Parts: sequence; structure tokens; C-alpha cells
Amino acid sequence: MSLVHVVVTVLTIAANAGVAIADFARAGFVLANSAAVGVPRSWIPMLGALKAAGAAGLSLGLLGVPLVGVAAAAGLVLFFTGAVVAHVRTRVYGTIAVPAGFLGLAVASLVLGVAR
Repeated sequence: MSLVHVVVTVLTIAANAGVAIADFARAGFVLANSAAVGVPRSWIPMLGALKAAGAAGLSLGLLGVPLVGVAAAAGLVLFFTGAVVAHVRTRVYGTIAVPAGFLGLAVASLVLGVAR
């Protein structure tokens, strides 16, 4: 396992765990962004759980279960691809950099995890 893989994956874990906590706390920016792209408030806890599960799976990957880490990274890639598509579909470009950044981290974690 390379240092780059560990650093990128730890950043991905921290970012997803942090935003999952914000989802569970129903932070103002979460509510505003989800409303802007048409995501119902009732979905926010489940979306937070998916992000938390992705972070947990990436953690397991670093702790010696690489297939779980790769599966978690793939799941996060799909999740954040959907988030970017939701922004494009609703033409909400002012905040698209956020899900795009999360997508970039997830893709990098996936590529590095597969290369491992």
C-alpha cells in the first residue's frame, strides 16, 4: 500500500464522515443544497448513512480488507456521480464543485485501491 493511497483514502474518509455528520445534524448548508437540487428532506438521513457507510468501508480497506475498500470507493463514485448529475439536471452550478470534489476523491481512492 503506497503512501499516496493512504493519504488520499484518509482524506476521502474524513470528507465523507464529516459530511455524513452534517447530514445527520441537518446542517443549514445541507438543507439548502439538497432543496436546491430537489432532494426531499426525508432522504437526508439515508444519504448521510450511505456516506458514512462509504467512509467505514474505506477504513476497512485500509485496515486489511481491500475488497471492502474497493467496493466502498465504487459505491461513493456512483453516489457522487448521481449528485453531480442532480446538479446538472437542475442547473444548480453554484455548488457543483462540492460533489465534484467528493467524486474526485472517490475516483482517486477507487483507482488507487484497485492498483493496490
